[in-house]
Amino acid sequence: MKRRTYLGAMIAATATGAMIADAAPAARPIQLHCDLAVDPAKEKQFVAYFENVFRPVARRHTGFIELKLLKLNTAVRGGVPPGGKFRFELTYQSEELRQKWVASDDHVKNWPPMENMLTDKNFGILVYDVY
Repeated sequence: MKRRTYLGAMIAATATGAMIADAAPAARPIQLHCDLAVDPAKEKQFVAYFENVFRPVARRHTGFIELKLLKLNTAVRGGVPPGGKFRFELTYQSEELRQKWVASDDHVKNWPPMENMLTDKNFGILVYDVY
């Protein structure tokens, strides 16, 4: 009787392993980074708008994973990024879904108020694959 149980378990394990091996590898998410120069006189307004308007709107879109606004505390090694103390980090399931978010009415409506609180709108935009 035990032999049948072991044989059944071996067959099930083999089938499960084959299913896992045949599965397509999951696509890696992407992460966008922007170093932003926020007008010091508008810093509180910028952070409040990000937390209360922009991030909640972004969360509703397909592919959204995470959105953070980082404020530089200390530069331990190396220089401060050109242009500012704030880093905007957006993580999406794919670049294609991020592009859909950028083209959405929500983004078109809600990004300009944030951008208008910057002292330099010519900031770099870097997109990374997440490992």
